[in-house]
Amino acid sequence: MTNRNRLAILGVGNVLCTDDGLGPMAVDRLSRDYSASEGIAVLDGGTLGLSLLPIIEDSDQVLIVDAVRMDAPAGTLVFLEGADVLPAVRLRLSVHQVGVADLLDAARIRGRLPRKLLLLGLVPESIELGYELSAAVSEALPRLVEAIVDAVRELGFELTPVCTPVSGSSPVESRREWPRSGRRSVPRESGTRGPATDHDASRRSGDRHG
Repeated sequence: MTNRNRLAILGVGNVLCTDDGLGPMAVDRLSRDYSASEGIAVLDGGTLGLSLLPIIEDSDQVLIVDAVRMDAPAGTLVFLEGADVLPAVRLRLSVHQVGVADLLDAARIRGRLPRKLLLLGLVPESIELGYELSAAVSEALPRLVEAIVDAVRELGFELTPVCTPVSGSSPVESRREWPRSGRRSVPRESGTRGPATDHDASRRSGDRHG
């Protein structure tokens, strides 16, 4: 990256290991449902480890989104910041924790750690091989995205919903409302008749015999 980011939102994790993929999935949903203001980079870091070092070092503030193992029910929201982040990535992140810990340690040794470091995530239920999130984590994913939006706004940035949410739901949970059936309802134009009904046919028959 040639320009310094004021804020990088970095989703890390392995989408082939069930709940370990919640970080990339969360930032993908964030990118889909929100438009980021200038100075924000929303990135899927996957399991790239040290190759993400330039992103970390070129950002003033970094928000990491990941699965965080701790003694709490699956789907529990976890938020850490500042000095609490480095111990967490060494001890509590999921199967790629060594890569994330090495990444942040390298930036620290080089004197290039971001001015502000935050970690947002969910407690996983499973990090075994698999493509699907567990039910608990899947249900909590919209709440995680909302927490990211709130954290970003607390930092003084803006994430704007790209569509108007359905009344009573969040922008993350809203979906386009499609017709309930495959048939279109076409409005009748003024001065035109709609399809003939049985009543119309009976009336015309009576007129002919009258």
